[in-house]
Amino acid sequence: MAQITKKALAASLKKLLREKPLDKVTIIDIVEDCEVNRQTFYYHFQDIYDLIDWIFLTEALVTIDDKKTYATWQQGFLEIFQYVLANHAFVSNMYHSVSRDQLERYLYSVTYELLIGVVEEQAAGMGVRDEDKKFIADFYKFAFVGLMLDWIRQGMKEDPVKIINRLGVLVQGDIARALEKYSMDYKSACSKDDFLNNL
Repeated sequence: MAQITKKALAASLKKLLREKPLDKVTIIDIVEDCEVNRQTFYYHFQDIYDLIDWIFLTEALVTIDDKKTYATWQQGFLEIFQYVLANHAFVSNMYHSVSRDQLERYLYSVTYELLIGVVEEQAAGMGVRDEDKKFIADFYKFAFVGLMLDWIRQGMKEDPVKIINRLGVLVQGDIARALEKYSMDYKSACSKDDFLNNL
């Protein structure tokens, strides 16, 4: 029952954001559209920003759940684009409001989840340190989210498939090569440590 109410409140917020900017939407607007009382809203959420966080966490992270491999990362990234397109008014409102950091946090989070899965898969048996794997995933995360934010800024006009195809050409083999370099650096550092310990 709680999930149904939360989804209904989320649907009302999204509907209202098709009509007016976020800073003009009030909790009263949401509860009236949803036909519940204010206490119901506050039972589930602290404020509108809390509701926005819930929307991103429950709807968007689900889109990439089974797409965290090298063979499927492009499909996972396409699904992030498709989620943004399907929620055009909601996302545009977030981008052009004081809540932009919530949108960016969501995009960084979901993209990192996708990429760290790919990096972990590619790093299997390579002896790469966790901090190096995180660094690689972070590097690509910032690049991917930068492209997506620019796409949002320009009105989401370009076909996401074209963007992802270009990314595929750029990224193909690069994660594995980066991991190999970090693996060699790690082995080299271990050899130096062993040498120093044996002095």
